[in-house]
Amino acid sequence: MLGAIRHGGYIPWDDDADIGFLRSEYEKFREACKKELDHEKYYMQDLRDTDGYRWGYGKLRRKNTVFVRLDQEFMPYEQGISIDLMPFDNVPDGWFARRIHFFRCFVYRKLFWSVVGCRTDKSFWKRSIYKIMSWIPMKIILHSYEKFIDKGQKKKTKLVRILTFPTPKGIYGYDRKWYTQLGKYKFDQMILPGAKDYDGYLSVKYGNYMELPSIEKRKTHPVSELKLLEE
Repeated sequence: MLGAIRHGGYIPWDDDADIGFLRSEYEKFREACKKELDHEKYYMQDLRDTDGYRWGYGKLRRKNTVFVRLDQEFMPYEQGISIDLMPFDNVPDGWFARRIHFFRCFVYRKLFWSVVGCRTDKSFWKRSIYKIMSWIPMKIILHSYEKFIDKGQKKKTKLVRILTFPTPKGIYGYDRKWYTQLGKYKFDQMILPGAKDYDGYLSVKYGNYMELPSIEKRKTHPVSELKLLEE
């Protein structure tokens, strides 16, 4: 959305693409990938399907490519060039319930990250905490996380969010209408759907979104190995 509105396409210094789904649509897409994806060219990764995968969102990757994130070379799964597949889950409506939900999201995010954080965090104490967290078997974390997701699907709520992705300070989720009431926008040579109320969405997420960030904040994902598809 930010690229479409501010740049008319790709953000010049950005290096990835994200596609958002409400949870029910994400699960449909995941099942469709198992049956209908051209597995000679593409593969989808998800917590439940890929051993060693520790992110709360999926990735659709291109075979015969390499995109290895810096400091994640040891991760035991294939890392090709990808599009991130972001499921949006319900956020409780109640004041207290939202805060408990927010804290649980934070804990799951740190648990998933722990195997990386225990190696890379600059703080000795944080590395030590991550190390302890990394000892918790993934099957226990995943079982708890799936129950957390399922419980959240029982009631339609005003706000939704990516559970293991941080939100701006003071923001517990994003208005559901931004993912259900859509407009169409020119994005480079394509026409893509996005929030009809793009100003409301981008203002919450980025503040003054038309102002370019300073050069030092124009970050890309550091990689240790990159291989594009050979013609």
